[in-house]
Amino acid sequence: MDTAPALYRIRINGHLGATMLSAFPVLTPQRDGANTVLTGLLDRSALYGVLAEIDALGLDLLEVRQITACP
Repeated sequence: MDTAPALYRIRINGHLGATMLSAFPVLTPQRDGANTVLTGLLDRSALYGVLAEIDALGLDLLEVRQITACP
């Protein structure tokens, strides 16, 4: 099981305000049309934590994509 950090892009439906974005301090937010894209380097545990936070906040998760694995 590979637990090395990797770069992820997480697409969420809608524009997140500063209060919602404060729940994801290690991720870089960017608006993309009507969506918010969060990008950052996450290991498996951190990724699952972010996904759990998205669920707990009732956000509409559209996509999770691993961009590249770190050497």
